[in-house]
Amino acid sequence: MMAAVSMIRKTLVLGVALGALLPVSPVLAQDTAGVVADEGEIVVSARRRDERLIDVPVAVTAFSQGDLEKLQSVDLAGLQGASPNLNIVQGRGSAASANIFIRGMGQPDALQTFDPAVGIYVDGVYLSRIQGALLSLGDVERIEVLRGPQGTLYGKNTIGGAVSIVSRKPDLGVLKAQGAATYGSYEQVLLNGYVSAPLVADKVALSVAGQWDKRDGLVTDPRTGRKYNDRDSLTGRAILRAMPTETLEVIVSGDYTRQRNALTLGYATAPVLQGATVLAPANPYGAYDYKASTSFKGDEGQRLDHWGASLTANLDLGDVFSLTSITAYRKLRPDLYIDIDATQFEIGDVFVGIDQHQFSQELQLKWDMERFAGVFGLYYLNETVASHQEAYADDLLGYTTFTRTIDDEQNTKSYAAFGQATYDFTEQLSLTAGLRYTRENRRYNRSTSTFFGPGFTAFNSTFKFPDGLPAPFNTGKATFEAWTPSATVSFKPSADTLIYASASRGFKSGGFNGRANSIADVSQVIDGQRVYFPTFRPETVWTYETGAKGSFLDGRVRLSANAFYSDYKDFQARVGGSGLGVFPVLNAGKLRIWGFEAEAAVRPATNWNVRASFGYLNAEYKEFNDTRQPPAPSCNPTGNAITCQPAFAPPITLTLASDYTIPLGASGSLTLGGDARFVDKHFLSVDNRNNLSEPGYWLANAYLQYDAPGGRYYVRGGVKNLTGSLYRTDGQEFSSVGNIQTVYLGDPRTYSITAGFRF
Repeated sequence: MMAAVSMIRKTLVLGVALGALLPVSPVLAQDTAGVVADEGEIVVSARRRDERLIDVPVAVTAFSQGDLEKLQSVDLAGLQGASPNLNIVQGRGSAASANIFIRGMGQPDALQTFDPAVGIYVDGVYLSRIQGALLSLGDVERIEVLRGPQGTLYGKNTIGGAVSIVSRKPDLGVLKAQGAATYGSYEQVLLNGYVSAPLVADKVALSVAGQWDKRDGLVTDPRTGRKYNDRDSLTGRAILRAMPTETLEVIVSGDYTRQRNALTLGYATAPVLQGATVLAPANPYGAYDYKASTSFKGDEGQRLDHWGASLTANLDLGDVFSLTSITAYRKLRPDLYIDIDATQFEIGDVFVGIDQHQFSQELQLKWDMERFAGVFGLYYLNETVASHQEAYADDLLGYTTFTRTIDDEQNTKSYAAFGQATYDFTEQLSLTAGLRYTRENRRYNRSTSTFFGPGFTAFNSTFKFPDGLPAPFNTGKATFEAWTPSATVSFKPSADTLIYASASRGFKSGGFNGRANSIADVSQVIDGQRVYFPTFRPETVWTYETGAKGSFLDGRVRLSANAFYSDYKDFQARVGGSGLGVFPVLNAGKLRIWGFEAEAAVRPATNWNVRASFGYLNAEYKEFNDTRQPPAPSCNPTGNAITCQPAFAPPITLTLASDYTIPLGASGSLTLGGDARFVDKHFLSVDNRNNLSEPGYWLANAYLQYDAPGGRYYVRGGVKNLTGSLYRTDGQEFSSVGNIQTVYLGDPRTYSITAGFRF
């Protein structure tokens, strides 16, 4: 085993060296110029090569740029409920963080010591953190949502699925441009621009895209009149594409996002306590009406700077083989003030400043023979993420002030070798097999200092992790590794239908408790003996799936459906503590997740499109182990699995959408469209608390668009959340600190009007 690891490391080092010499290229985007082929057929690159969507034996939903416009999506949160069993919202009290769950698998805590269960890729580059991942969609060619474990094709292993964002690439021969200006509710101004220009005909082209999004706050503090939950972001991307020879394509990409927001305020759903004294009642302003308070004085907000660069290339090695290399560097710097308790009292007020950077290198050797096609890849990721945190809780104890400061740093080095190949026994029957080996080395250190006010300074303390633990638990180092295979059998009864069955294993790395402020967070007393657990173990899942896809009536009807069963082990849970300010992380036990998904796209008439998607999810714990003494008020302290449900796992997600275009002859055309989405009841925290749940909601959107003759100019009026639904998107459970239980809600009804051009 060690020899194999050494060989992988040496090969990766060689790959990095080659990556510095060779031009390099994005994994998913470089092959496909567009999402739609002849006669409107959808093309994706989910398996690292261009394929019709109906030929891919994977549960995948593709959104083109046109689809995103119809959904009125400004950022990734606009896809909430638009794909079966996908839960994607703004999360964790931050304007820039993405809380993503697929089939009930996601990230239970926002801290950097947890890995996302759903990977986000931009042009093949993996984003390690959910902060800064709520990306704008101003220059997107398409988005592919893949459900189920990924790893035998993707650079970074992900246990629940992947969201792959493909940018528009410069056209080497044609000048293209488009732009739009939007004005909407709450004084929103949204500007989008894109231009692609050949610099050397058929050889070099450059594209530049930008988006400015600014909107006043949705939430008002009745005590001060200040506005919160606003939008204020500036995003830019430039892509240089060159084809110096017929066999070599080079792409250099750079992007930058700047956000300057006020606080993102939630709403307290439980009494906020000072000891046994109620400082603020649950629902302090009654039924929610976009009102909430904060103890922050008004200058504290949320800042984010996020940028990255990639050097990518595709090299054609002949009739059969091709080589792809992806070299990328990313830098993330959010400074976030968050009022976790969402009241005028200083109970759970925090500052989180993060300094993250990552370097990744990926090499792919692809082959495509008459009956045998596949990819072999090597992947390396080196990520360092440090944070400085401050917690202010002067109203928590009542008899003295309280401040806590935290400084920590984590480094992760991830090495992997992966491969997947498909053999066509006949024109109808194919077998696909894949295998991945992943090894991750992690190093973590942390210093927590607690300060009390006058008269209690003797209780000031500092806890260091891992130095504060006895040997052999004080190394601060851990290694996690796994083999993750996959296999798929597919059969094509006809050229436009597909039936498949697959089995795949997923893996999410273990790690360290990023909220370890004392010995109590990383140990427990069992039978009178203190047992230490400085790390939590990796999660693993076996997912079994069968599905069918088809295109009928010359492409006017497209159908897909699948059923899946997942055996999920060692679920990582950050649960409520058994004492004041205790935040343990448990490998809680086993989950069983099964369900089915269906999607349909129908064109009843030339100008009429109807789309529908449905997801059913049945997720339950087979075990939830909480052996702490005394047990904490966590999801399931008794061991009775009947009382416990996984968070962010709505049983039903449903989307119905339609658009109809009315030709106006020489005057252009008029399109009326809209969609309705349903997200079923689900819990917003691992601890199943009714006040931290969403009872289920419908969300309806509509638009009316006029296109001038030739389609170069258009005007669109839109409304989102047509019925004014109140719906909860995320929650904060810190019941061990003043009984904090806070929810965040989605946007109210909003209107907009857009004028744009494209040529």
